[in-house]
Amino acid sequence: MDFLDPKIWSGSVFGGRGWVTSQAGDAPVVEPATGAEIGRAGVAGPADVAAAVAEAVKAQREWAAASFEDRAGVLRRAGRLFEDHAADIQKWLIRESGSIPGKAGFETHVAAQECYEAAALASQPPGEILPTAKSRLSLARRVPVGVVGVISPFNAPLILAIRSVAPALALGNAVVFKPDPRTAVCGGVAIARVFEEAGLPAGLLHMLPGGPGTGQALVTDPRVRVISFTGSTAAGRKVGELAARHLKRAHLELGGNSALVVLDDADLDLAVSAGAWGAYFHQGQICMTTGRHLVHSSIKDEYVERLAAKADAMPVGDPATQEVALGPLIDAGQRDKVHGLVTASVDGGARLAAGGTYEGLFYRPTVLTDVTTATPAYAEEVFGPVAPVMPFSSLEEAAALAADSEYGLSLGILTRDAMKGLALADLVPTGIVHINDQTVDDEAVAPFGGLGASGTGSRFGGTRANIEAFTETQWVTMQGDIARYPF
Repeated sequence: MDFLDPKIWSGSVFGGRGWVTSQAGDAPVVEPATGAEIGRAGVAGPADVAAAVAEAVKAQREWAAASFEDRAGVLRRAGRLFEDHAADIQKWLIRESGSIPGKAGFETHVAAQECYEAAALASQPPGEILPTAKSRLSLARRVPVGVVGVISPFNAPLILAIRSVAPALALGNAVVFKPDPRTAVCGGVAIARVFEEAGLPAGLLHMLPGGPGTGQALVTDPRVRVISFTGSTAAGRKVGELAARHLKRAHLELGGNSALVVLDDADLDLAVSAGAWGAYFHQGQICMTTGRHLVHSSIKDEYVERLAAKADAMPVGDPATQEVALGPLIDAGQRDKVHGLVTASVDGGARLAAGGTYEGLFYRPTVLTDVTTATPAYAEEVFGPVAPVMPFSSLEEAAALAADSEYGLSLGILTRDAMKGLALADLVPTGIVHINDQTVDDEAVAPFGGLGASGTGSRFGGTRANIEAFTETQWVTMQGDIARYPF
């Protein structure tokens, strides 16, 4: 039997009692490339959330008290399971999320690494000794928050869930997570199956695909003390407002409109290749996608010409049956949004150098030139394979253009002078900077997050960021005798 055989999970959600029928029924698992129904996944509602949280609360205390060796062992086994069953998980990433095989392979690799890095968290020193003016021991220690709620999106469904699920579990928490129902299998079932087989004690992980009502129930439940949300800025604002109303922390990783700055000394062939990867990887459906190409005016026309030629030559099609560079967009709503922004941009005076057409959910990689800062596909996050190109004449102008966005997620700078690139980066508020690389990258060992409309800062990845995200600081003092007071 395959690791993700539908006989195991069809029509079900996962929790303390294993795979069970949800109270909200099920929904089709749709292959975007063909429109075919390739399974049926359970769909959770608010009642399922309430029941899951109750089970999670009960299971969490024993897990928090368990030896760090036990917790680390589960996470290490989970990492190996992602490696051992990568082919089966990648098949679902390709068919359900429209990933090309390379992107699917990247997701399973990062998922395994997230588990291995999380295993190391379990044995991190949990606090520090503090100075005190009294005759006592004073210390600050990190303790689990209890139950963590995770809400993850469709675009990189495995990575964007496991990077919160794994460290939260390793640090002694229980987790209730809601994957996007459009990628319930590759972004939800896969993770549940891994931890089921890794020996995670029952009740600590609950996988509940669902819509906005399910997410709202998770955010507002008073027993869920931390919310880790990855998704659109519009949805993130609502999550942040709800969490604040209930006095709980919300870690928000949201949208972006990241700039790639190509200076006049950059190798143009390498720059065009990097720009194409940043703009077209996973059909542009990545929060870090290169949404704005800022190119020195002396090389801008040649950059546009070469990028357009590359875009025209890129094969687009079903990644499950063809060798392609781009697969389908996730659904018709996303396609229509992308095309609407491209059409409005051309109507507003931008010139279409490549693409701008589609068949079904397959959108051609697109290049726009003669854009202004008001051009819709330049000013807004497209979340599709669209590359608007804007010229600049000086470093100061490049910095001003790169900083002129409500988003602040990722920045790429291409130049032969790395120190010049670093000086430019100092002028742009952003959570991530890549000098001599494009804007899309992620590693389990690095803190990840954006500023402004891109979120609440680096909350994922790396030891310090994960510990801060999924634990609380508790002050503890101890002394030999009861303190004497004048009352």
